[in-house]
Amino acid sequence: MADIIELRDVYFSAQGNLLVDGVSLAFPEGQAAALVGPSGGGKSTVLKLAAGLCIPSRGEVFFRGTALGRMSRQENLAFRKEAAFVFQDSALWANQSLLQTLELPLRLHFPEMGERERKRRVMEVAGEVGYRRELGIRPAGLSMGEQKLVAFARSLVLRPDLLFLDEWTESLDEKSADRLVEIVRRMKESGSTVIFVSHDPRIVLKLADRVILVSGGRVSELLSKEELDSAGFHSSNRDEDLLRLMETGETRESA
Repeated sequence: MADIIELRDVYFSAQGNLLVDGVSLAFPEGQAAALVGPSGGGKSTVLKLAAGLCIPSRGEVFFRGTALGRMSRQENLAFRKEAAFVFQDSALWANQSLLQTLELPLRLHFPEMGERERKRRVMEVAGEVGYRRELGIRPAGLSMGEQKLVAFARSLVLRPDLLFLDEWTESLDEKSADRLVEIVRRMKESGSTVIFVSHDPRIVLKLADRVILVSGGRVSELLSKEELDSAGFHSSNRDEDLLRLMETGETRESA
């Protein structure tokens, strides 16, 4: 199976602090990978580097063998058309209506699409994620959970084959979170690649083909579903043990 995203010896520093320390990772196409680990360990930064939203201080990130940092404008636009990112804080445009925010990717990547078709597609994804309020309002009029729904809907507008998700179910009630997890599960089953950060062990165990531990800016452990049991994630205490790994970087056996 070919790799869709690869990080090769990637370092990243900000404000004099080394946040990612020599990470090398490959993400096979069509799989779901969960980045887990303690807070401040570098999970979100690794995710943003993989998505090309942060530029490595050293090393390179590749999309289907082409370095993101050396792409032409046209190649980068093609990458952005295929990939979508859901930010932990939703990152909605404060000075635009929700309709304008959701239409923007369509305007950029499908300039030939008519207004009626754009609105039809926006209404479709809004309904799919469970957003029921009007789209003419701005993000300030929404709860944090509603903002998450709109941000997730924006990621679906282009029907991406590559999805980057940073705590995308945070601030949602259980029913809404389950809806989004089910959407991601169906996307994965249809062949999409998903790379996500989550603090919820149930979501990780339901979606992930691989669990990647990021701690201290380094990738210190790689686990497949089959390897979870051998790392101490037995059926009677899987959630508890995975939560320990997320919070401390330790399993029951290593604690």
